[in-house]
Amino acid sequence: MLDKVVITCAVTGNLTRPDQTPHLPVTPEEIADACLGAAEAGAAIAHIHVREPGSGTPSMKLEYYQDVVARIRARNRALILNITTGPGGRFVPSQDDPKIAAAGTTLMNPEQRVAHIAALRPDICTLDLNTMNSGGQVVINTPGNVRRMAKVIREAGVKPEIELFDSGDIALLHDLLADGTLTGPALTSFVMGVKYGFQASPETVLYARGLLPAGAHFTAIGIGRSTFPMVAQSVLAGGHARTGLEDAVYIDRGTLAPSNAAMVEKARLIIEQLGAQIATPAQARALFDLPLAGSEPGRTPA
Repeated sequence: MLDKVVITCAVTGNLTRPDQTPHLPVTPEEIADACLGAAEAGAAIAHIHVREPGSGTPSMKLEYYQDVVARIRARNRALILNITTGPGGRFVPSQDDPKIAAAGTTLMNPEQRVAHIAALRPDICTLDLNTMNSGGQVVINTPGNVRRMAKVIREAGVKPEIELFDSGDIALLHDLLADGTLTGPALTSFVMGVKYGFQASPETVLYARGLLPAGAHFTAIGIGRSTFPMVAQSVLAGGHARTGLEDAVYIDRGTLAPSNAAMVEKARLIIEQLGAQIATPAQARALFDLPLAGSEPGRTPA
């Protein structure tokens, strides 16, 4: 186990629906407040998606990201911001002609998927390596498109968090490090509990950890009912922790989580009962080789 464990809180995500929980943050103000509450509870990193304020549906609008970031930075300059680049990779085949996109397809130009990263220059952004079945749909992240996204991320001076959904994604990670698309030590996460990807178990965590390049940091993320068990498994295996309403809506069996902060508090309790301590944002920056906030042009001073 690590002495200092970094907690990430994923406050709203892309797939959790407002009809699943009344506590899901939707507006920029609600999302920012959720990030700030998570930080007060012990999260060093906030993972951020945005949504359409009226409907709660996923959005990629730059103005929403700008609003969320400005609200957070007005009250907390230390919290590490991790902004998604996941939306924009989903393909829904038409029933009559599967090469034609049907309603629900979000597949877009790779540079468009990271345009907000170039504009905002957050501390971290996610970079998904998965091409996989997702329900009855497909998520597509080809090696070529991943390299194009990584180029924009690198030029913006942002640290990518590499999201890994199955063992083949780790093979791609090795290739991206070998050809210089990415540089180590890698910051990674295992997304576990998605039906057609890594399944959430102690064996899977150890297997995935064993495939990583030397020196890589990892977090095992549990989706749904595996959220808190994977907090424990990740920490026991030498990793970090993540929770939040992107990943699950229940804090206990049959009990909806009242807030993202409450989920962080539970994760913190698990970590501390295992004998580790949570990392502060400053400690997480040092651990992940992130610049102090404000040391790069365009970033808010610490």
